[in-house]
Amino acid sequence: MHPLRKALHNELHSRPSIYFRDPANVYHFAFADAEDLCDALVERLNQTADAPLATNGSQGLLRLGEDTLKWERHTEFFTLTLVVPRTPGDECWPPLPAALETLVAEYRHLLINADQVLVESEANWAGNTAAYGFKDPSGSTLGGGDAIAWSDFRLGEDGVNRILLVNRRLNAYRLGRMIRRLLEIETYRMMASLTLPVAQAVSLQLKEYDKELTSLSDRNAEGKSSAKALSGDIAALSARIVRSTARTRQRFSATEAYAQIVFERINELRESHIDDCQRLGVFIERRFRPTVRYCAATDQRLVRLGQSVANLGDLLQARVQVEVEEQNSEILRSLNARADTQIKIQKAVEGLSIIAISYYLLSLFKLFYQGLHSVGVDISAKTAILVLGPVVALILGAILLRIKKAKGH
Repeated sequence: MHPLRKALHNELHSRPSIYFRDPANVYHFAFADAEDLCDALVERLNQTADAPLATNGSQGLLRLGEDTLKWERHTEFFTLTLVVPRTPGDECWPPLPAALETLVAEYRHLLINADQVLVESEANWAGNTAAYGFKDPSGSTLGGGDAIAWSDFRLGEDGVNRILLVNRRLNAYRLGRMIRRLLEIETYRMMASLTLPVAQAVSLQLKEYDKELTSLSDRNAEGKSSAKALSGDIAALSARIVRSTARTRQRFSATEAYAQIVFERINELRESHIDDCQRLGVFIERRFRPTVRYCAATDQRLVRLGQSVANLGDLLQARVQVEVEEQNSEILRSLNARADTQIKIQKAVEGLSIIAISYYLLSLFKLFYQGLHSVGVDISAKTAILVLGPVVALILGAILLRIKKAKGH
C-alpha cells in the first residue's frame, strides 16, 4: 500500500459540515492572515470547550454546553462556526455568546467576514421578512424548493451580515450542507474582494507605466536617443513591472480561485424565484462579478504591459544590431578601399621598378660595349643591340615572373 493512500483518501472527510436541526442561530467568522494566530486560537478554544468531538490538522469540532463549535484552518484565513440551538419565540438575532465574543474581540482587526444565519422552520417563521429587520431583501428558494433564504446584505452595527433561512424539508445533513454553502459564498467572496484595493493601486501604476512605455516607443521610433540610454530606461521600466507582477501574482491567482468557488457554490444552491424578490445568487453575481473581472483585467494588463516592454527591448536590440552591421559594413568598405589603393601603389612601384631595372641594365650593357671597343673589339652598334636586346628582355621577363610568383604566394 502506498504510504500516502490513507491520508489522501481521508481528505474526502477532512472538512465535514456541522449537522443540526432547526431552529438555530449560526455564527460564522473568518479571520484573514491569521496563520500565526491559528495555534493560539485553537489552544484557547480547546481550553474553553467542554469536550472535543473530532479534530485533525485542518479542522476541529468542539462542544460548548449545548452549542457546537467548529474551527477550520485554510491557506489564507481561519474560520469559526458556532451553532446555537434556539426555541421558538426566542430573540431573532441574539448577540454572540460571551465566551466566544471575548475571543473574537481580541482578533477583530483580522476579521474579514462575519455572518449570522437564523434558521427557522416553515411552521414557526413570522411569514414576513420585515419582522426580521430586512429592508428590500433578496430571496430564493433553495435545493429545489426545500428551503427559502433571504438577506439584504447590509452590515449591522456590529459589522455582521444577517441571513434568514426557512427550512421546509431539509433534514439535519442537508441543512448543515446548505448553511455551509451560504457561509462559504460570503467568506470566499470577501477573500476574493481583498484583491480589489490591490488592483486599484496597480491600475494607477499601470497608467504611469503606459505613459512611460509610449514615451520609450516614440524615442525608439524616432531614433534620436542613444541606444545605451534607451536600453537603460527600458530595463528600469521592465524591472518595475516585474516587481509589481511578483508582488500581485499570488493575490490575483487567489482571487480567481476564490471567485470560482463562489460561483460554484451559487450553482449548488439550485435557486429559483420567490415572489418578486431578486435571487440571492443574481444579487451577488451582479455586484461581485465586476470586481472579479476588474481584478482579472488588471492582471492581464500587467502581463500584456510586461510583454510590450519585452517587445520594445527586442526592437531596440534589432536596431542596435542593424547599426552594428552598418558600422561593420563601413569598416569593410574602408578596408577594401585601402586595399585597392595599396594594390594601385604596388602596381605603380612595380612599373617604376621595371623602368629603373631596364635603365640600369642598358647602362651596364653600354659600359660593356664601350669596354669592348677599348680593347679593340670592333662590334657595330646594330649588332650589339641585336645581341643585348633579347638578353635584357629575358632578364626583365625573369624578374616579372618572380614578382608574379611572389604575389601568388
